[in-house]
Amino acid sequence: MKTLTLLRHAKSGWDDPVARDFDRPLNPKGQRAAAMMGRHLRAEGLAFDHVLASPAVRVVETLAQVATGYGSDLAPHWDQRLYLASAATLLDLVHELPAGADSVLVSGHNPGLEELVLLLSAESDLRLSVEQKYPTATLAEMRFDVADWGDVKPGRGELVRFTRPRDLDPTLGPDYN
Repeated sequence: MKTLTLLRHAKSGWDDPVARDFDRPLNPKGQRAAAMMGRHLRAEGLAFDHVLASPAVRVVETLAQVATGYGSDLAPHWDQRLYLASAATLLDLVHELPAGADSVLVSGHNPGLEELVLLLSAESDLRLSVEQKYPTATLAEMRFDVADWGDVKPGRGELVRFTRPRDLDPTLGPDYN
């Protein structure tokens, strides 16, 4: 059994005058949401054998805030290929995951993460929620009845968790600033 958890970066600051999209930092709401998601991961007892992440500033800052809430460093492996990756590229990266890692966290960007969940997961009520929107700092967890990451195939995953920041704290939803 393999478990793949996907975490979209938290809300970034569009008001920050950075020259490159890659360098956009989190805004205060994003920082709060990421720390809240870290506390949620800890409360749910989620642990990861391997963490793979985009090196974009907003992902680096998201994982730093998640680690603060989680109470432990996640020790991510930074991979440039995750920056704005398509679902196809993300699936290639999943297939390359270490054989000994049974529970993996991948943190990156949309639309790739949302498209990967929709590509890999079977029909379910949770999947319908993903189809509606995959907000920033949202977590999706899928399980695959495989022994090797190379055997992960479209439509074969069971989406077992889809948690948005606003599910944990309504003030982190879109109706609040």
